[in-house]
Amino acid sequence: MKALKKALGIVWIILGPAAVIFMFIQAWDKVKNSPEGIAQTNTALQWGIILLVFIPIAIGLVIFGRYALSGEYEKLPENSEEL
Repeated sequence: MKALKKALGIVWIILGPAAVIFMFIQAWDKVKNSPEGIAQTNTALQWGIILLVFIPIAIGLVIFGRYALSGEYEKLPENSEEL
């Protein structure tokens, strides 16, 4: 189980930045291919909001992966007195 947690930690660390890069590429493509004028402005605004919400989630994935890789989740308390 410890090996699985460490392997998934690496996956989360890689997945966070990869997802952000993929979303920036998608946003750039969608805004570039939208019609000029208000439609392009609306598309840019929508993607800006999506990226603004998703970037902290991706940062959380990296932090979660770092903790999993360093073994922080191996020392979980078994009762409330250990907290």
